[in-house]
Amino acid sequence: MSQINSFLASLSNGQKYHGGHPRDESVYLRAGNLHMVYQKGSLRHISDGEHEIIRMIYSAVRDKDWLTAEPVLSQGEFDTGTDSFRISYDCSYRSGELDFIARYTIEGTNDGTILFSMDGEARNSFLKNRIGFCVLHPVEENAGRTCEILDTGNKRELLAFPVYISPDPPFLNIKSMIWANGSKKCRIDFSGDVFETEDQRNWTDASYKTYCTPGELPSPVMIENGTKIQQKVILKVEGAMPYKNAVEPVKISFNGKIVSDLPKIGIGRSSRNVPLSENEAGILRNLNTDHYRVDLHLFSRDWKAVAENAAAEASGMLVPLELALFFDNDAIAQAEELAKWISMRNADIRIILLYHSEQLSTPALIRETIPSILRKALPDVLIGSGTNANFAELNRDWPSADLNDLVCYSVHPQEHASDNETLAENLRGQGYTAESAMRFAGNKGVWISPVNIQRRFNANIEAYEKTTSPAGFPPQADSRLMSLFGAGWTAGSFKYLAEEGVTGITYYETAGERGIIQGDYDSRWPEEFASVKGMIFPVYHVLRYLLSDKSFKVIKSRSSRPLVADCLFLSKGEKLRGILMNFTAVEQKVNIEGVKDLHIEGKLDIHSFNDAVSDTRWLDRYRCDTDISGGIVEMVPYSVCFVKANTRVHD
Repeated sequence: MSQINSFLASLSNGQKYHGGHPRDESVYLRAGNLHMVYQKGSLRHISDGEHEIIRMIYSAVRDKDWLTAEPVLSQGEFDTGTDSFRISYDCSYRSGELDFIARYTIEGTNDGTILFSMDGEARNSFLKNRIGFCVLHPVEENAGRTCEILDTGNKRELLAFPVYISPDPPFLNIKSMIWANGSKKCRIDFSGDVFETEDQRNWTDASYKTYCTPGELPSPVMIENGTKIQQKVILKVEGAMPYKNAVEPVKISFNGKIVSDLPKIGIGRSSRNVPLSENEAGILRNLNTDHYRVDLHLFSRDWKAVAENAAAEASGMLVPLELALFFDNDAIAQAEELAKWISMRNADIRIILLYHSEQLSTPALIRETIPSILRKALPDVLIGSGTNANFAELNRDWPSADLNDLVCYSVHPQEHASDNETLAENLRGQGYTAESAMRFAGNKGVWISPVNIQRRFNANIEAYEKTTSPAGFPPQADSRLMSLFGAGWTAGSFKYLAEEGVTGITYYETAGERGIIQGDYDSRWPEEFASVKGMIFPVYHVLRYLLSDKSFKVIKSRSSRPLVADCLFLSKGEKLRGILMNFTAVEQKVNIEGVKDLHIEGKLDIHSFNDAVSDTRWLDRYRCDTDISGGIVEMVPYSVCFVKANTRVHD
């Protein structure tokens, strides 16, 4: 397993960027009393130490399919002082026909002003959807609060950041934004294009984003060779107070209020072209999952063969099926044919999700006519409709048919960015989607299916994942799924969805490079996905821990620095159990407040990694019982810690 340890160590530096940029690491900067991090061409977490003011300022180039071109940075110059800085660098973007270069300059002055400018040029003619600056506004500090908008005609309007997720842009035609953050007065001025703000929580990003060009304009548009683009963003913060940059332990607190029962937890069928073996089914049977998702394209000739194989695999795992059904315009005939198969096969089917092969949101005809056909064969089945894509599609078209028991949507954190820090930030965004979904769903349950660490398909151009045979590493796979980071991210995903009371969640796949185990076959892409035959991915142990006792209930907990370390807690009577997650490449101290008789049950980290990936019952066999009555847990990089207490947390 030495190759796995080498791969894991490489994750500590996050995503790889190629090019000669002299500052690939994070650099901490000050502009007066403002503190921030420069990271690979972007400014992140601009704050005064008390409140986060701006989550991120960066520039993005997105092609005709809304894919973001990876920036290659070079020729950087740094001039930093104790309370000011000046950074400049060149950046090139290439993807297919897209070829764009830009010179960026970032200046921070001691009066709390930050200037970010771009001087760019197209080196080829290409279609683009967006080129320019993006400013991310943190949700916690802004939701429901007013913001004065100065538009391009110098008209002023007092508006507010939305509390629940807005399907429409809350701010349009922006020249300047003025708002309060605590006692601080904040202002951003934009030039070079027309900007507007969208609610990025629609894609589980935990932010509002101000960007250019307005979405109401036609896109994509042709950029001719030689076209020059110049933009500038100026942030000015008045009233920021100095603070001491003291490093304190991450504080974990909770009030003990029970939110809900444990959601149903399922897993998806593997996308590889090999059925589950008896050995793999036995490993997965030990998880005791609640359902097994299979996608059936009912317009395809081979759907019955897929259904038969999936039913056999589900039987081998002793788990009922979740059918994700994709209809075309012949939906009624397809539903009747499926109902016949169900009656003949007598498969154990508990959940059915209704989708259309070309429409991102389940159309009314399917919502209103298909449930009655299917319930003739399955009277007690739960039926859901919504979208196979992001929450954004559900939010734009809420299903209303009373024949549906559930509203459904899928989750992934990489619609806009792919670095580790963004993935950790977007965990809270999953909770925002569930909160809004619970509010609008009425008496229906909310079903999240599936959750993936990488995007399955591009919802800008298709409604479902189409089977392909990629020559190289597929874009749907992400090697972080097999890492400690992937295990911690999954625990965080479950935390934020479960704390909002969702009915069920389906995670990942069974076996292979998109699964929770590698299974009986070596990795097909060993350079990109450095797993070996028989490997048990760390995420397996997280799911097994959650499913080991389904009588526990979910309680809300809070981390003082959730982007660094977070927590998930469950309760049963006087007993308490939980998972702590370190999302960073450095050691963290975590202080769990208000709990007595606290013990560590197991540590999933670089030291236990070899044992954990070799043994499905690792947590049972290597379980420790370390007293941490002082409440301080020391966590090594990217570690996951399982804790318990016999003291009930009271309301």
